[in-house]
Amino acid sequence: MFAGTRAMACTGLLVGKNASTDGSVMISYSADSHSLYGELYRWPAATWPKGSMLQVTEWDTGKPLGQIPQVEKTYSVIGNMNEYQVAITESTWGGREELVDTTGIIDYGSLIYIALQRSKSAREAIKVMTDLVAEHGYCSGGESFSIADKNEAWVMELVGKGPGKKGAVWVAIRIPDDCISAHANQARIQQIPFNDKENCIYSPDVVSLAREKGYFKGKDEEFSFAKAYCPYDFSALRACEARVWSFFRKYDQSMEKYADFIKGDASKEPMPLYIKPNRKLSVQDVQNCMRDHYEGTDLDMSKDAGAGPYKVPYRWRPMEFKVDGETYINERAIATQQTGFVIVPQMRNWLPDAIGGVLWFGADDADMAVFAPLYCSILDSPECFRVGNGDMMTFSWTAAFWIHNWVANMAYHKYSFMIEDIRKVQQELENGFQDVLPAIDKAALELYSKNPDEARKFLTWFSTTTADDATARWKKLGEYLIVKYIDGNVKKEENGQFKQNGYGLSAYPSFPGYDEEYYRSIVRSAGDRLKVK
Repeated sequence: MFAGTRAMACTGLLVGKNASTDGSVMISYSADSHSLYGELYRWPAATWPKGSMLQVTEWDTGKPLGQIPQVEKTYSVIGNMNEYQVAITESTWGGREELVDTTGIIDYGSLIYIALQRSKSAREAIKVMTDLVAEHGYCSGGESFSIADKNEAWVMELVGKGPGKKGAVWVAIRIPDDCISAHANQARIQQIPFNDKENCIYSPDVVSLAREKGYFKGKDEEFSFAKAYCPYDFSALRACEARVWSFFRKYDQSMEKYADFIKGDASKEPMPLYIKPNRKLSVQDVQNCMRDHYEGTDLDMSKDAGAGPYKVPYRWRPMEFKVDGETYINERAIATQQTGFVIVPQMRNWLPDAIGGVLWFGADDADMAVFAPLYCSILDSPECFRVGNGDMMTFSWTAAFWIHNWVANMAYHKYSFMIEDIRKVQQELENGFQDVLPAIDKAALELYSKNPDEARKFLTWFSTTTADDATARWKKLGEYLIVKYIDGNVKKEENGQFKQNGYGLSAYPSFPGYDEEYYRSIVRSAGDRLKVK
């Protein structure tokens, strides 16, 4: 199955605390689904009566799966981060179809959000997640999870055991503090360091099940989780591992040696699970990496005819197409149009949890989204991200998802022009957030030392106001773009205003047309029909 047809074809990046510029642990996630609405989930902390049950609903479909016992106390969760600075994200790889157990109660999405409500650390989250599937069964395909807290980042890969076998086989490896990692819809853990109990945790049957199923026959030390449970094919490399490579190569020039591997040559040496970057990454570096379209590589999506006259780095689905009996692909970059929401959870261990955790949240594709800072302890959601403010079938002028999609869908038709205007506003907002955050941290810390509840109220006010204001600013951007570029023209500007003709009307617009390369393609297609005689 081609990776692009998987239900949630997502990308996740991870940064250890000694690989970041400020000592924070960071992960990222783009929830890439053609049917997922970009909203901010929220669960308040709660104490539950003895005997309470929790209804489990499949994240992808909304289908009820069953009930499980509720724990006595659950923690507050905002998006994919909880009040203790624990963050969990995923990417789906499916793996061997015969390992799916449709009788299980826990799907991969529920696994994330239940674990966030029950865990105070990344290690505890791993135990909660693996205990849940062992007790109640796992009904999804193979997954890679990023699981992080203020001190550690882990990659855990998990897949079911097949019909009639409750639970899953899995392995979790801690990413070294001075390293970065990534996963993108392909299992990435190769050899398992079985003797490194501090940095590697695994199910006892992770190798024996592979032997039983005929996936592996060698010695334990030769066992590869990825090769056993999610063997490479062309799409796994070109559409999945290529995204990891595009991230890694920004911080390690030696990654060029994997160019043939990511283009589909499975005989080549696979990439490592993690690398030590040649410089430390800021939160803005991670945000910008989520905007990647293979720029600077020969997979750059803006360089072939598919980009059209305005160099659009996107391709509409399906991922494959045929011409004269031959099958071709559309590139699958980190930034992709069908994203519901994109996040960069940032965990900072030098601050109290209520202040240290910042969920940078954006609706729609990272390329044309704004990452707004939401502190993990906030008591309410911004209106623009609120559940129920619009949905996939209902447009809303106050929903960030719809405002950003409105702007993006305009930009697709004149990308090389509009992206310049979009970047200015995007950077204006995001740079502003970075500038003000130290002052917000300081003010919140002073309040927290006297009254933690007042600090949370203050952070709620800042987070909700900032996100709603950013969405209003983006709406203004959309209004500006439709006026400036109406009907393929470009209005002239002067001193930050649209230029007038001296009599109160619009100055005559510019007609930029197309570049020479595109005109040549028209001539090749139309021939003498268009020639002036």
